[in-house]
Order: sequence, then structure tokens, then C-alpha cells
Amino acid sequence: MSSTRIARLRAVLERRQPDLTVLMDNVHKPHNLSAVLRTCDAVGVLEAHAVWPSERVRAPHHTAGGSARWVPVRSHADLPGAIGTLAGAGHTVIAAHLGPGAVDYREVDYTRPTALLLGAELDGVSATGRELAHRHVVIPMHGQVESLNVSVAAAVILFEAERQRSSAGFYATPRLEPETLEKTLFEWAHPRVAEWCVRHGVSYPPLDEDGDILGPLPGPRP
Repeated sequence: MSSTRIARLRAVLERRQPDLTVLMDNVHKPHNLSAVLRTCDAVGVLEAHAVWPSERVRAPHHTAGGSARWVPVRSHADLPGAIGTLAGAGHTVIAAHLGPGAVDYREVDYTRPTALLLGAELDGVSATGRELAHRHVVIPMHGQVESLNVSVAAAVILFEAERQRSSAGFYATPRLEPETLEKTLFEWAHPRVAEWCVRHGVSYPPLDEDGDILGPLPGPRP
């Protein structure tokens, strides 16, 4: 690990937004999932959330490539539970859905804790998601098609959130708790060692200024 790389990882974490996320409602096609997570990484989402259509497609790291390393996906058993968890943490759940009461996506204040609810390619946000979401937003369309690909819609809305948060100075100073930042930094810098530590119930060892591990780990090395 070089000092330049560890500095880069730390700089990225210092711009992560712990109160901006997405909740994917059965979004399971690999190219869509990967594209959504790439956008999440670009705008500073710390963790994404998902409800999967089946156990077979539950593990996102098999389909999202490297994107899931930087933006882990937290799986939920069902949509009511996922929305309840996010709402309980203070997030406003905003569904990307064209329907009665939907407002232009640019009219929403994304500097508030926000979870963007996204539906699958053909079906969109499910009836349950539409009912439980706090607000609905729509991207104005002026052509023949009525909707965008889910990953494109996610990018459009999330970059509006980025614009608002950038204007408000949200990326200027770290917003993660110091313990969360250092924990995530270790996991990014040394993923195999972090996995080994979790598996064996061992605390992460400290890092030096270059991001190298200080001292030996107890037991066999990972």
C-alpha cells in the first residue's frame, strides 16, 4: 500500500454521504445493478440497499463487479422491512415513479436524509413500494418514450442530489463518524485481512501512515 493510494482512499471516504442512499426494488439485471452502484460511488453513497426477487440473485457481488466493493449492498427480506429500516433512521423514501402526485425530481430537497427507491426495468417500483414511499418523483420526458432505463434514471436523480449537496458544502468536510471512516478505510485497503478478522472475531489492527498493517495478527495469516 503506497501513501498516495491510502491518501486517495481516505479522500474518497471523507466525501461519503451516510444519509444518501438507494433502495433497489427487485433490480437484478447485472448491467443495471452495476451501473446503479457505479453512480452511487460517483456521488458518494456509502451503502446501498436492495430487496431481491429470489435467493438466486441475492448476492450482488456476483453481478456488480468491482462496484460492490466500494458501495456494499445491504439485502433486506422484504420491501416493508427495508423501508421501515430506512425511515426509522430518518430517511425520506422517494420513489422514482410516474403517477398521481409525483413531482419534478428537481423540486425535492436532497440535502435531507434521502433514500431513492428504484424499480426493476419493466415493472418499475412495485405497488408496495409506491404505497409506502413518502414521495414520488418524475423525470420530465419530451419524447415518445415514457421512461428511462433504471440506471439512467438513478444517475439523473442522484446527480441532482450531488449538485444540491455540493452547493450546501456537504462534500467539503467529512460526514462519516471517525470510527466508521477508519473501519471502512481498513476494509478498502485490506479486504482479505478484514474478512479474515471478521471471520475470526479479531479487531482490525492499526495502520501506519502508508496504510500498512502495524504488528502481526494473532493466529495464521489470511
